[in-house]
Amino acid sequence: MTVDQIKQRFGIIGSSPLLIRAIDIAIQVAPTDLSVLVGGESGVGKETMPQIIHQLSARKHSKYIAVNCGAIPEGTIDSELFGHEKGSFTGANEARKGYFEVADGGTIFLDEVAELPLQTQVRLLRVLETGEFIKVGSSKVQKTNVRIVAATNVNIPEAIKKNKFRDDLYYRLNTVPVFLPALRERKEDIHLLFRKFASDFAAKYRMPSIQLSEQARIALENYRWPGNIRQLKNVTEQISVIEKHKEVDEITLKGYLPDINGQTLPTLYKSDEGSSNLNEREILYKVLFDLKRDVTDLKKLVFKALNSDNGFVNSEEGAQIIQRLYDEEKETTNTELPLRLQAFNQSQQEYEKNYPNEIVDEEHEVVEETLSIADTEKELIKRALKKYDGKRKNASKELGISERTLYRKIKEYNIADL
Repeated sequence: MTVDQIKQRFGIIGSSPLLIRAIDIAIQVAPTDLSVLVGGESGVGKETMPQIIHQLSARKHSKYIAVNCGAIPEGTIDSELFGHEKGSFTGANEARKGYFEVADGGTIFLDEVAELPLQTQVRLLRVLETGEFIKVGSSKVQKTNVRIVAATNVNIPEAIKKNKFRDDLYYRLNTVPVFLPALRERKEDIHLLFRKFASDFAAKYRMPSIQLSEQARIALENYRWPGNIRQLKNVTEQISVIEKHKEVDEITLKGYLPDINGQTLPTLYKSDEGSSNLNEREILYKVLFDLKRDVTDLKKLVFKALNSDNGFVNSEEGAQIIQRLYDEEKETTNTELPLRLQAFNQSQQEYEKNYPNEIVDEEHEVVEETLSIADTEKELIKRALKKYDGKRKNASKELGISERTLYRKIKEYNIADL
């Protein structure tokens, strides 16, 4: 059969070269017994490829069973696929045939195959290699002649690195790969699909078919469609049912497309090599290094102010600044602070390694570096109390805090009455 005949028989809409290529591979591999792995994002229509392969094969008169591996609980999936013997587990009141026994001579479509537990993957690998399986609770080896077509929207090579999928099973399943493109990669088909769905829903709900304005059509084709064909179908049905005016403009269409502006923007990509983000890292290190230098300068100013006679630290402005700095420090939890310091130190070390000429000698600043805000606050409170001969009311006004707060801090710092 030709590609056009397959499209008409299975209701496939579109003329994208990537789609045509996928259909052509399915036609070529169908007469063989090779395992096929269908890849593509969720919602691209992967379930159609196994049907094409089965119907064009010599197995078309035998069973075709589609199994959603992600919908079967882990504890029962072995029983579903391979069957079980009576009494093999709680609730096994009678023996049961599994899909591989029922579909003997036919085709099994394993959708979302990457969701299979590792133990089940071992059993599946044996079926692929020898055609043998053992029921749950049995020791008898049984034979089956089943063709397996699998599908997944998961990046299996990445799952193999994370030890979530067996590499030997992947190579057995991936004898012939068939990849279905995402809807955003076949823009020329988007409007055709929309018109087909609109016509179907118009007949289903007995109403006029909706039409798109030119600007609405452009917006429809430029949307990224993360849910692919399934999302397009749902949006078309919503508009068909809800909108009274069957001429849909761009503004009306955008109301049915979540974050249409954000979805069409490019996204940041973290490269494994890291070379593409070199400029961003340089800027970040520079900012962090400058920030550390500014903090050091601020500590020096505070230290000088404490040892000066100009009365700045005894002024209301000075007291408010010190209080604000102390409150900000208190807001950082004991668990957050070490993590932030660790991240900062790592960034600084890497920056200093890459830019040794920009390192500042800070040995003369050891005294300022060890000065804490808590010690500064304690010294301010002592000075205020000494200035007013221990009168807390006057001292609290001088410091710009309440008398109750002053009393609490005196107790906290264990400051003796002056």
